Amino acid sequence: MGLHVHPEARALIFDLDGTLSNSLPVHMRTWNKVGEVYGFKFDPQIMLEMTGRATIEFARRVVEQYGLSADPEEIVKLKQQSFWDLAGLLEPVNEIVSLVKEYSGKLPLAVGTGASRKSTEVQLKELGIAAYFDAIVTADDVTRHKPNPDTFLKCAELLGVEPAKCQVFEDGDLGIEAAKTAGMIVTDVRPHINYGEWIHS
Repeated sequence: MGLHVHPEARALIFDLDGTLSNSLPVHMRTWNKVGEVYGFKFDPQIMLEMTGRATIEFARRVVEQYGLSADPEEIVKLKQQSFWDLAGLLEPVNEIVSLVKEYSGKLPLAVGTGASRKSTEVQLKELGIAAYFDAIVTADDVTRHKPNPDTFLKCAELLGVEPAKCQVFEDGDLGIEAAKTAGMIVTDVRPHINYGEWIHS
C-alpha cells in the first residue's frame, strides 16, 4: 500500500529531514565529525530519539551525555557548517517528493521542520524542490519545537487552512506527536520508505 492523500485533506504539510530529504546519513556523518573534534563517539540512538528537534537541543543532549565543557552554541555552528559543506550528498526521498510534485498546484503545500532556516533552504535548493511550497516553517520561526504543535499550526495559519483539514507527512515520533496534538491528519511515512542502513553510514 502506497502513500495517499486523505480525501478530506485541503493542505499538505511535509517534515523535511527523513521525509522529503534522505538526510540522515549526512547528519550522522556530520555528528561523527563533531565527535572527532570534541572527543566523543556519537551514539546513533540520539538521532532515533530526537529526530525532529532543533539542532541546539541535540547539542545540549551531547554536552550532557558526554560530559563536555563545550558551549552548545559552538557545537551547533560546527554541526551546521559541516552539514552545509556536505549538502551535495543529499538525496530526495522519492516516494514523498513524487507526492509533492503530483499535488503542487492542486493543494497548498508547506514544509514544517525542526531544521534552521538556512539548513532548510540549503536542502530544498539542493533537492530542487523549493519552488513547490507555499509556506516554510523552520526552527527559527517558532519558540516551541516538536513535539509541541506550534510548527504545524503555523503552517496551517500561513496556508489559510484549518488544522483538521491539514495532512502531515512525518517520519519522526516527535513530529507525529506534534501533528496529532495539532489535530491534523497524520501519515507516518516510515512504513512506505526504504531509507537504507543510515545508522551504519
